[in-house]
Amino acid sequence: MKYDASLQGDLSSCAHAAQQLDALGFDGCFTYEGQTDPFFPLLVAAEHSDLTLYTNVAIAFPRSPMHLAYQAFDLQRFSNGRFILGLGTQIQPHIERRYGAVWGKPVQHMRELVQATKAIFDRWQNGTPLDVSGDYYNLNLLPPLFDPGPLECGVPPIWVGALGPRMTQMVAEVADGILIHPFHTEHFLREHTIPNVANGLDVAGKADDTLSFGVDVMVGVYRTEAEKETAERGCRFNLGFYGSTPAYRVTLDAHGWGDLQPKLRQLTKENRWDDLASLVDDEVLRTIAVVGTPAEVASELHRRYRGIASRLGFSMPYATQPDTVRELLVELRRLDAAAI
Repeated sequence: MKYDASLQGDLSSCAHAAQQLDALGFDGCFTYEGQTDPFFPLLVAAEHSDLTLYTNVAIAFPRSPMHLAYQAFDLQRFSNGRFILGLGTQIQPHIERRYGAVWGKPVQHMRELVQATKAIFDRWQNGTPLDVSGDYYNLNLLPPLFDPGPLECGVPPIWVGALGPRMTQMVAEVADGILIHPFHTEHFLREHTIPNVANGLDVAGKADDTLSFGVDVMVGVYRTEAEKETAERGCRFNLGFYGSTPAYRVTLDAHGWGDLQPKLRQLTKENRWDDLASLVDDEVLRTIAVVGTPAEVASELHRRYRGIASRLGFSMPYATQPDTVRELLVELRRLDAAAI
C-alpha cells in the first residue's frame, strides 16, 4: 500500500507542507475542496516534492469536462505523471446554493462527466475525434489551436468518490479508481462497497485488478496521554460532523446506529457544533476511526485494508506531532516488508 496525507495550508505555505510530508515518509498528498481551490496547491506541491498528487475531491458538477481535462493535463505534464484526478458529487444543497450549479441525476451525470473527460483525453493523446453526445454534455468541437498535445507520461487516471450502491457500481464501470470517504467501516467496505464494485467490473467486462482503491481512513495516533486526548477529541468531532449528514447515514445504518444521525443533525441546526463530539461514543469512534499508539494503529490498518487499498489516505483532524506520525509510517513499512 501507499500512504498519503492531506496537503494543508494556502498557496503561501503548501510548498513547506508538501516538503514536510515528503520528509516524514508519505508517498502522496491530496487536497479537498474546502477553504482553497483543490488544484492550485498541487501545482506548488509538484514543484517542491516527489509526492503523488491528487484531488480528494474536486467537486465535479460545477465544472465542465473541458475545464477538468485542461487542469488534469497541466498537472500531469508538470508533475511528470504524478497526478490523479479525483472527483466527487457533493450534495444537492451545496451544488445549487454554494456553487450555483444545476443538480440532476448524480449517477448518470457523473458517468457522463467521466466518459466525456476521458474522451477529451483520448482526443489529445491519440487524436481520436471528439464526439460526445448525452443528456448532460455534447462535445464535438476541438480545433487544433486548443489541443495541448499528447503527454509522454500518459494521461492521468480518474478516480471518483462513491458511497451508495448505484454510484459505486457505476464508478467501477467507467473510472480508473474509487475513492472511499473516511466515514466508512470495515464491515460496510467488505459487505457493501466491494460487492458493488465487483458488480460494476462484471458489467463492464473489466478484470478485478483494474480498479484502484483509494481509501481514506480517520487516524487518531498518539504516544502520550495529552496526544491521546487531542487525537480522540478531533476524531470524535469529525465523526459527529460527518454523521450529521443524511447521505452518510447508510454507514451508521449498517451497524444499527441510524438513530444517531438525526440527533447529530439537530445539533448542527442549533449551531451546537461543540456538542457533536459528545454523541460519538467509544464504539462508534473505534469502529470507524483507527486510534491508538503507532504500533497499534499500524497493525489495525494492515488488518483492515491490506489486500483492499491501493492507497491509504490519512485523515487526521487534529494537531499532529511529526515524530508520532513518522513512527506510525515506520511501523507500517515494517509490516509491509514482513508481509512480502
